[in-house]
Amino acid sequence: FLPNNNTADIRMASASESTRYQHQKQLAIRSAASVFAEKGFHGASTKDIAERMGIKQGRLYYYFKSKEDALGEVCLYGIEDYVDRMKTIASGEQPFEAKLMATITSHLGSYRERNEALKVHNDERLYLPEDKRAKLKELGSTYRQELEKIFEEGARSGALRDSVDCHFAAQAVIGMCNGWGDIIVRDTDLDLFDLIQKCTDLVLNGFVERRKKKRDGSDAVALQEPAET
Repeated sequence: FLPNNNTADIRMASASESTRYQHQKQLAIRSAASVFAEKGFHGASTKDIAERMGIKQGRLYYYFKSKEDALGEVCLYGIEDYVDRMKTIASGEQPFEAKLMATITSHLGSYRERNEALKVHNDERLYLPEDKRAKLKELGSTYRQELEKIFEEGARSGALRDSVDCHFAAQAVIGMCNGWGDIIVRDTDLDLFDLIQKCTDLVLNGFVERRKKKRDGSDAVALQEPAET
């Protein structure tokens, strides 16, 4: 049985309409993210979001049932994709150092790609009702747990010392990336590649100068003697 031309036309029109709606929905989410990032949840209104999107306020309800619904959509948009990327990184076969750089690249890159939405997730999600926060909390916990696995694998492989607290390490990396993420949002000229390199180096090597050992076991570089007064 072959569909007649009218049926095929209807299906094509329906698919086109669905694609157009999804495009407009993404525009609505990004517009809401921009407004929430600028004014905060309580300072923003659906009128502000509609104006940012370039539509009348009444049409906004075609995409969001309420301002609260808009906030939930923005937060989900901000975090969902980078959690999926974290799962992909953690399940890979790369060594610890490569996975760490991939994690930091993905995390900081998310602020450049979805900067305002991720900032809104970090700053405004507590204004959501508990049921909507629960989904976001679950995603955030998944991200941390996957990152912990990377540190645990690093310890097992000998790339890290056995005494590393993997939970603390994961939280520290997340905190560092979120802190720099706020700066990325404000400074569009920031060299993201340079930042990724420096953050990765800091986690791998720390701040303290590691003195190399000579073959006889003595320090290759002696500590500087304090100047006499």
